[in-house]
Amino acid sequence: MPAARRRQTFWRQLDAAGRWAVPSTLLVFGLFVLGLPLHIPGQALLRPAYAMGCVYFWTLFRPGSLPAPLTALIGLLLDLMGITPTGLWAFLLVLLQSSTLLARRRLAPRRFLLTWAAFCGFAATASVLSWALQSALTLTLLPVWPAGLEVLASASLYPVLSALLVRVHRGPAAVELA
Repeated sequence: MPAARRRQTFWRQLDAAGRWAVPSTLLVFGLFVLGLPLHIPGQALLRPAYAMGCVYFWTLFRPGSLPAPLTALIGLLLDLMGITPTGLWAFLLVLLQSSTLLARRRLAPRRFLLTWAAFCGFAATASVLSWALQSALTLTLLPVWPAGLEVLASASLYPVLSALLVRVHRGPAAVELA
C-alpha cells in the first residue's frame, strides 16, 4: 500500500497531535516559568518579550500550529500574569501574528538578520502600542522607558530564543516525522 494511503494508527495520530501542540505548550510553559519568583533582574520584561518572540517565530515558520484564538488566550494569560489591562496583550499578540502572516512570504525564506530586524520592528511597534494604550486607558502619560526596555529585551532575547525554537521545530515538533 502506498505511504500516502496508509491508514494512520491511533499512536501515529497521537504523535502528530502532540507535535502540533508543542508550540503552544512551550509558549504557555515558558510564561509560567517566567512568572515564578526567580529573582532575575527585569524578569517582568521577559514575559512579553518571550511571548512576542514565540508568536513571531511559530507564525513565521509554522503558522497553523498557533491559531489566533489560542494566541488571544495566551495574551490574556500574559495580561493576568502582569499588571496590564485585561485584553491588551491578547490584542497585541493577535496583531503581531496578523502582521507576521502578512509578511511571511517575504520573511520566511530570508536570512536570520532580516527576520530579526523585522521582529525588532514588530516588537517595537507592539511595545509602543502597549505604552500608548495604557497611557490612554489611565488618562496619564506613562513613562516611556519601560517600553524602551521591553524593546531591548525583545531584541536581545530573540536570537537565543530563535536558536532554541529552531532545534525544537526540527526535532520534537517536526510534524513530518510523525
